[in-house]
Amino acid sequence: MEFRKYQHIERLGTAEVAGIELGPCFIFPKIDGTNGSVWQRDGVIQTGSRNRHLSMDNDNAGFCQAMLNDNRIEQYLDKHPEHRLFGEWLVPHSLKTYRQDAWRKFYIFDVCMDRDEDTLEYIPYNIYQPMLEEFELDYIPPIATMTNGTYEGFMKALEKNLFLIEDGKGVGEGIVVKNYDFYNRYGRQIWAKIVTNEFKEKNAKIFGAPSIQSNKMVEEEIVDHYCTPALIEKEYAKIVNANDGWRSQYIPMLLSTVFHELVTEETWNMVKKMKMPTINYKTLNTLVIGKIKTVKADIF
Repeated sequence: MEFRKYQHIERLGTAEVAGIELGPCFIFPKIDGTNGSVWQRDGVIQTGSRNRHLSMDNDNAGFCQAMLNDNRIEQYLDKHPEHRLFGEWLVPHSLKTYRQDAWRKFYIFDVCMDRDEDTLEYIPYNIYQPMLEEFELDYIPPIATMTNGTYEGFMKALEKNLFLIEDGKGVGEGIVVKNYDFYNRYGRQIWAKIVTNEFKEKNAKIFGAPSIQSNKMVEEEIVDHYCTPALIEKEYAKIVNANDGWRSQYIPMLLSTVFHELVTEETWNMVKKMKMPTINYKTLNTLVIGKIKTVKADIF
C-alpha cells in the first residue's frame, strides 16, 4: 500500500455534509496536533503526515521515528496488514492546554482499508476499538452517540470535550461527527466538524452558516466570516512546528498559506451562502493580509 492522504473534514452545515446528522452518529473530540498515518508495505512499517510519505531522514515532528520504535504498532499491523491507521500525533500547535502526560503520543481516530486506488473504506468505531485495545494502542473515544443529531445535542458534546485537557483549562478544539452509513450527494463517505473557536467567533448555526447581510463589500464579508483568528493561529502553529520555532522570514509563508487555506476550504461555502458573488481576489488577498497583521500583531 502506498501513501494515502487523509480526507478533508467539512464544517457541519455545509452542502458537502448535508444530512450527516440523520441516522446513528458518533461524536468524537477533535484534538489539535499534527495528522499522521501508519501502514505496512511488504512487511515494512510506513508512515505519513497529512500531505507526504515520511522517512527517518524526512520526518514530521518525530512521528516516523516514534512509530518505527513502537512495538504495538508493528504487532497490530502484522495481524492486520490490510489496515491503515490515521490519527493525531499530539505535538504543540495552537492549543496548549493538554495534560503534560498527553504529549508526543499517537491518538488513532480512524482505521481504514483501501477499497481502490481512490477510495478508503472506514471501519466503524465499534469494530476497530477492540482491535486497538488488544494491542493497547491509544485512540480517541467518542464523547457521545446519538441518532438524528440536533443542535442541542451537538452543543452539549462540544461543551463536554475535555479529552486530554488539563483540569480547569476549558474545552478542546472541537468535535467531529461521524455517521458510518452516510455518503454525501457525490458518493463520498465524509465526516463533519465543529471547531470551538470558530463557532464562537461566528456565532454560527449548526445547520447553516450565518446570513451575510450588510453594506460591506463582498471581500470584507468573506474575511469577516471565514478568515477567522482560529484559522490564522492554526496555520501559524503549523509553520512554527514544522520549522522548530518562528523567524521573521516565515511571514510571507504565513500570509500565503492562510490565503491558500481560505480559498481552498471556503470557496464553495462562499458561492452557496453569498449566491454566486463576484470576488476580486487581489482585494481579498489584501484584506486577508490585513486581518493576519491584526491577529498576529506581535510578529510584525
